[in-house]
Amino acid sequence: MSKIRKSLTEDWIAVIAGFLIIGITLLFERIMPSLLGESVVGKINAIIPKLPVFYSSKEQWFASDFFDKFFTTNNFYSILYFLLFFMLFAFLVPWITRRPKGKFVLSFAIVFLLAFIAQMVAAHTAMKSLNLETVFFSVIIGLLVGNLFKLPEWMKSAVLSEYFIKIGLVLLGTTVLFNNIMKAGALGMIQALVVVMSVWYIAFWISRRMKIDNETSMLLASSVSICGVSAAIATNGAINGDSKKLSYVVSLVLVVAIPMMLFMPYLAVWLGLSQEVAGAWIGGTIDTTGAVVASGTIIGNTAKDIAVIIKSAQNVLLGVAAFAISIYWSYANKSVGVEKPTAGVIWQRFPKFVIGFIAASLLFSFVLSPDTVTKVGSTLKGYQTIWFSLAFVCIGLETRFADVFNQENRKPMYAFLLAQLINVIITLAVAYLLFSGMTM
Repeated sequence: MSKIRKSLTEDWIAVIAGFLIIGITLLFERIMPSLLGESVVGKINAIIPKLPVFYSSKEQWFASDFFDKFFTTNNFYSILYFLLFFMLFAFLVPWITRRPKGKFVLSFAIVFLLAFIAQMVAAHTAMKSLNLETVFFSVIIGLLVGNLFKLPEWMKSAVLSEYFIKIGLVLLGTTVLFNNIMKAGALGMIQALVVVMSVWYIAFWISRRMKIDNETSMLLASSVSICGVSAAIATNGAINGDSKKLSYVVSLVLVVAIPMMLFMPYLAVWLGLSQEVAGAWIGGTIDTTGAVVASGTIIGNTAKDIAVIIKSAQNVLLGVAAFAISIYWSYANKSVGVEKPTAGVIWQRFPKFVIGFIAASLLFSFVLSPDTVTKVGSTLKGYQTIWFSLAFVCIGLETRFADVFNQENRKPMYAFLLAQLINVIITLAVAYLLFSGMTM
């Protein structure tokens, strides 16, 4: 047992935790109902709370019935259950790696509470209209708390941002389905490949020309060219990057997505683009899925459908991109005195969560039935959101405002904006060439 514990790195623990969560979800939501019957399982599931229901007031932030509708008995038990459920998997790292545990329970409870507040804010109608993802509010809340109060030493035992991100990425694999390649068709995949490869290289070249460090350049290039937040998170894991740099790039992605979401539909109409071309343009440039759906809907249902297909095609490339980036990073950062990294060195540096991500994607794409994928997909999506929210609360807690808003970060912002502008132009040209004669 002790030898096994020594061989398990944080990456492997994240993969194990991710698949345990997938297995538990499949067991209670799919396997047991088919074996025991829905009526028996219904009684069992009565003691296993579902994800909390977030109440959104359309009139004001705290409507008169807010507490009655949100703080129900069911929600209270759900919150307590998920606190213990997620704490169990979070505790695997300090337990297996024998790190200091300190006041782990109290520390994790505080992190969980802050992540929970972030999800409440993101679920509010006023925030939903902005299409900002939960991770944005998570990092903001973490920054506020971390900068208003000095983080005590005992809090650090449960501030495990990298580990939480890796579990979230394994679960992300369950939503990135290879079936979407078939939905996108040849034209969608051609656009995704051309845009991802060309824009990634241009964005990376711009960043390096502006003397931005390698890590930030990789994060910027991946976020602009592939799929925004998820791509930045996966790239950071692949290169074992700085969480503060990741936090900054994610903030850039989410903030820039808002004006793009609002103005691109009207720009598409002004340019006289068909719904097919406009949808392909929007899906290939806007970096968050929620903003893509909202922006495409402004133009029409056809534009929305094409936009989602193109975005899905780019999402499918995420695992391949993370794999390629990790190999490149091993060669680009070879050890002193070593001409080329050996296979063993590459394997040692290779982010094992990528294996978990791809395995989860293959499982949900080709092994499980579509009905099973649909049944458990929403639950796993909720778990994924919580893990990412926990991770970005931790990143915020460890980051100082002075680091985020210092003068050095102006160059990455300029590089990101320039790369995004070039992305818009290249994607428009490719979308017009491929989709101008298409009708749906």
